[in-house]
Amino acid sequence: MEFEANTPIYLQLIDMIKLQIVSGRLKSGDKLPSVRDLAVEYGVNPNTMQKALSQLEWEKLVYTVRTTGRYVTEDTELIGKLRKELADMRISELFEKLQQLGYGKREIKELLDSYFEELVEDGSISGV
Repeated sequence: MEFEANTPIYLQLIDMIKLQIVSGRLKSGDKLPSVRDLAVEYGVNPNTMQKALSQLEWEKLVYTVRTTGRYVTEDTELIGKLRKELADMRISELFEKLQQLGYGKREIKELLDSYFEELVEDGSISGV
């Protein structure tokens, strides 16, 4: 696994696991693999993985059941809120970059509408 040099690895791990939770790849109530197994999967030191999981636990996205391991939260409202926050952040970043390219709000909307229509037409996503 490739990590960015300018961001601590444990923060990148947190982001990766959050993405798996909000996307549904890790479902509410799912048992997580052990710290060691996750460390091997991501190619990191177990202490780094432990730090990431501890932060996720502090954020209440995972919880520990003594003797059985860690699980994804069953708080679907919390997961939904995080999903919305992540989407808002990405949209904000996109708008900022497009505005740096000289696009105005109306042009950005037209770009997005056009892009969405192309995805529907080529079958990449289904029509809404």
